Order: sequence, then structure tokens, then C-alpha cells
Amino acid sequence: MDVEKTAQVDKQEITYGTDKENSIGEINISPEVVSAIACNIVGEVEGVAGMNAGIAEGLVQAFNRKTPTKGVKIELDNGVVILDLHVIIKYGYRIPDVSWSIQESVKKGVEQTTGLKVREINIHIQGIDFGKDVKEKEDK
Repeated sequence: MDVEKTAQVDKQEITYGTDKENSIGEINISPEVVSAIACNIVGEVEGVAGMNAGIAEGLVQAFNRKTPTKGVKIELDNGVVILDLHVIIKYGYRIPDVSWSIQESVKKGVEQTTGLKVREINIHIQGIDFGKDVKEKEDK
């Protein structure tokens, strides 16, 4: 059985799982779906305060009716997914540990949910969230 996994960047969809011998159709996964999956998983990792859109993504959100998933950039390379995640970490958590947890969780979740191969997950720490408790202590 020959299974095709290709990235259709011009159509902004990922075509995967087409069995050439017994095909009854294609499965197309939008990059926005992969981004939404990744964003949801990141939000569940302990130590993550949130995600942050970069400057370019912020401009796209301002001028585009369709809102991209905040803090996630996705690249498709021959059916393989490369993710850049822009995150804000909670104060008091070890950044490398949280980053590794994000990478492991997102890789597992995206691959299990979509069947696509994740090659890279690049973590960009955009800030630290000190929360209300830390700010109140500093003010006293």
C-alpha cells in the first residue's frame, strides 16, 4: 500500500493518507488546524502562562479578518511539520524544563491527532509572567 504524504503550501493545506490503490478521496488538514492543536496543548503544560503573537503576527491580526492562532508559526516541508511557538512562562518555573515539556507534549499530540510527522518544535520565550502575588509583594 503506497501512502502519500505531501504538503500543498500553495493551497495552504496538508494532503495526507491518500492510498493510491484503494483511494476514495483525500484528507486535507489546514495549517490552522495544526496550529490550534499545538496552541491547545501548550496551554495545558504546567508553567506556561500563555502564548504571545510576534510583531508580524500582530499586524496580520490587525489587518486580517481571519485571526491566526496566536503565538504559533507553522511551516510545511514535504509533509513534515515545523512549529515555532512563542510562549510566556510563569515566574518560578525552570525555562528549559517547561520548554522540553512543551516540545514533547506538542510533538506527541500533533502526531497522534493528525498522523503527520513533526520534525522541529522551536520554542521562543517571549516573557515571564510574574502574576499578581509577586507584583503585590514587590509593591509593599
